[in-house]
Amino acid sequence: MDFVMKQALGGATKDMGKMLGGEEEKAPDAQKKEEERQEALRQQEEERKAKHARMEAEREKVRQQIRDKYGLKKKEEKEAEEKAALEQPCEGSLTRPKKAIPAGCGDEEEEEEESILDTVLKYLPGPLQDMFKK
Repeated sequence: MDFVMKQALGGATKDMGKMLGGEEEKAPDAQKKEEERQEALRQQEEERKAKHARMEAEREKVRQQIRDKYGLKKKEEKEAEEKAALEQPCEGSLTRPKKAIPAGCGDEEEEEEESILDTVLKYLPGPLQDMFKK
C-alpha cells in the first residue's frame, strides 16, 4: 500500500509527512536567515524610535516657540508655582488654608460674640437694653 501511495504522489510524500505532524527538516541556511531577519527587525525598530524621538523634539521646539511668543508656561511650571504659592503663608487672605491660621486666632469665638452683643446693646434704647439683659 505504501508503495502505491508513493508512486501516486510522487515527490510530495515529504510534504505529506510535514502536514501530518512529522518533523520538518531544517536547512542549514534557515538559522542564518532567521538571525538576519531578527537583526533587520531590531534595526527597523531602532530607526523607528529614533524617527519618533526626532519628531517629538521638533514638536517640542515649536511648542516652546509658541509659549515664548504668547508668554505661556508649561503645565509642570504652573503646577510648581501653584504649590509654592499654597505653601507660603498668606497673611490676611480669605482663602488661606486652615493650617496657616496663627495660633490663638480661632480660639476666641465665644468672647467675640459676647462683645458684639454688648456693642449692639449699647445702641438700643434703654427699655430694650433692660429686656435683653434679663
